[in-house]
Amino acid sequence: MALVSQSAAPEASGAKQLIVGAGAANRVLTGDEKAAALLLALGPDYGKPIFDELDELEVKQLSRAMVRLGPITQEMLDDLMVEFVTTISSNGSLSGNTDSTERLLLSFLPPDKVDSIMEEIRGPAGRNMWEKLSNVQADVLAAYLKNEYPQTIAVVLSKIATEHASQVLAVLPEELAMDVVQRMLGLDPVQKEILEKIESTLRTEFMSTLNHSKRRDSHEQMAEIFNSFDRQTEARFITTLEEHNRDDAERIKSLMFTFEDLAKLESSAIQTLLTKMDKKELAMALKGANDQVKESFFNNMSGRTAKLLRDDMEAMGPVRLKDVDEAQGRMVSTAKDLAAKGDIVILKSKSDDQMVA
Repeated sequence: MALVSQSAAPEASGAKQLIVGAGAANRVLTGDEKAAALLLALGPDYGKPIFDELDELEVKQLSRAMVRLGPITQEMLDDLMVEFVTTISSNGSLSGNTDSTERLLLSFLPPDKVDSIMEEIRGPAGRNMWEKLSNVQADVLAAYLKNEYPQTIAVVLSKIATEHASQVLAVLPEELAMDVVQRMLGLDPVQKEILEKIESTLRTEFMSTLNHSKRRDSHEQMAEIFNSFDRQTEARFITTLEEHNRDDAERIKSLMFTFEDLAKLESSAIQTLLTKMDKKELAMALKGANDQVKESFFNNMSGRTAKLLRDDMEAMGPVRLKDVDEAQGRMVSTAKDLAAKGDIVILKSKSDDQMVA
């Protein structure tokens, strides 16, 4: 990832490292945190073209870094900008090769992750191929695999994430799917040479074609990024985007799934979600919710449970907005996990944004 690499380079050269200031434990910003801070500072107009060049795994890495970033003071941001510009200007000409790339990656990634990346680059195809396949839409992967031998399909599905394999099997032609299931049940350990050949074929014939196919809807991608922001950052980005392009802002908001949307779930879905939530975290999340959201949850509890929760919220006194945002974010993540498992269904209507389960 270019931005991460450039922002991380000063650590390898011994340049000054940024320290989180007052209000947080002192720590050194990692390479991906520096990249996250730079992208947040660039804003949607200048940041979007950079995000458009990243793949899904890189976007997730940066999104996680943004979520955990915490407060960045103006002084810290100024230091980061100076560090970044100074490093780029002082390096002069650049030369990219295997050794320099590996050294740079080691400056902000753990060694085992770097080994995995470099193994894939050097060849034969590395372990990350299976991670990439697990992020390909199930119907797209199934459309490619249905033209392969059933034994090859069985090997591929045995290597990717279990949940994703089940989704691929579900959309394969039924006769072929049952053949694959039987072969997976009797699958012996695959020889390394055969596995490498399958990976190489997938890389050259499938992944390369996929990378040059139509890009994922940019509004959908940006909505997922905005979902990962804390509430204050999300509001700042949405407000700024509305000033520049209201249509884009409205499109993104229509695709986002927020904490307030939880109140629009059916009662059965809310009750399922409540069973998965820690009581203290639920109290923290509802502490900062509006009355409509609070009542939606209270109405799906017994009278005694609702009273106890209200008492807990009252006893908490003033709480930090950051803690509320984190608790609400975890509730949204839990709801999405439940939906992914089929325990609840979340549908967002384009006409009225209603949530059903």
